[in-house]
Amino acid sequence: MTIFILSVSEHIYSTQRIYKEALRRGHKVEIVNHLKCSIKLGKGKPAIIYQGKDIVDIPDVIIPRIGFSAMRHGAAVVKEFELNGVYSTANSSGILKAQNKIETLQIANRNELPIPQTVFSVNPENVAEQIDLLGEAPIIIKLQEGTHGSGVILAESKKSAISIIDTLYSSNTGILLQEFIKESNSEDIRAFVVGNKVISSMKRKGLDEDFRSNIHKGGSGQKVTLTLEEEEIAIKASQCLNLFVAGVDMIRSKRGSLLIEVNSTPGLQGIETYTKDNIAKTIIKFLEENVRPKL
Repeated sequence: MTIFILSVSEHIYSTQRIYKEALRRGHKVEIVNHLKCSIKLGKGKPAIIYQGKDIVDIPDVIIPRIGFSAMRHGAAVVKEFELNGVYSTANSSGILKAQNKIETLQIANRNELPIPQTVFSVNPENVAEQIDLLGEAPIIIKLQEGTHGSGVILAESKKSAISIIDTLYSSNTGILLQEFIKESNSEDIRAFVVGNKVISSMKRKGLDEDFRSNIHKGGSGQKVTLTLEEEEIAIKASQCLNLFVAGVDMIRSKRGSLLIEVNSTPGLQGIETYTKDNIAKTIIKFLEENVRPKL
C-alpha cells in the first residue's frame, strides 16, 4: 500500500512510530505536512498540491495526525482525499466533532452513552442557575476546545465558579460546565480503539496537587484491564464519530464509567511506554486487513 501520514512534523513520536512500522511491513509511506498542502478546486476536478505536485490520486490510505492548531485546514485536506475515494483512519467530520467537546457529548448523549452531568450555555445573566443545574460545587469548567488538560478548571465553591464563568463569558470564550466526580481520585482511563476493538488501555493518574490526570501535565500511567462496559463505551463512542483510530477517555464513578471525550489524534508515546503494546504495528495491520490497494 501507499500510505500518507498527515503530520506537521516528522519528528513527533507518534508520527515516527507509525512511519517506521509501515516501512517495516513493506509499505510505501510518506509524511505529508497538511499545513503545506493547497487545495485547488474547479471544473469538478479537485487537486491537492504538495511540494509542487498534485498528490490527491497517490495514496491508498491516509492516517491523519491533525493537531488543534491546524484542525480546520487539516480536516479540509482529509475531506478532499475522502471525496477522491482514499481510505482514512479518521473521518473529516469526526475530526472536527471530536475537537469540539460539547458536540462530542451531544452525540454521545443521543446515543445513550453515559457522560457526566453537563451544562452548556452562553447566557451571562443566569450563571448561578446554570451551576444549580449541576447541584452543589465543586464543579468542573472546561473550554470547549482544549487539549492535554489545558482549559480545565476546578471551581471549589459556587462563588468562585460564578467569578470564573463571568470572566470567561466576558472574553467570549466557549465553555461547558460538568459535575465534579470526586471518587475518580484524579484518575481516568484512556482506551485506544482501532477498528472495532480496544487494542490497549491505561489508567492515568494526576499529580497529588492536580485534579487533572493528563500525562502532559506531569501525571503517570499504568496498564489497566477494562470492564466489558468500558470496552463497549469506547468502541461505540469511536463509531459514533466515524473514527477508526481513536483515544477514548473515561472516568470511573459510583454509577459506572463515564465518557469524558474522544481524541481523533491520540498520542502513542504515553500508552506505548506504560503498556508496552505496539500500537503503531496494530494500526498498520488493521489497514492491511481493511484497505484494498489501487491496481
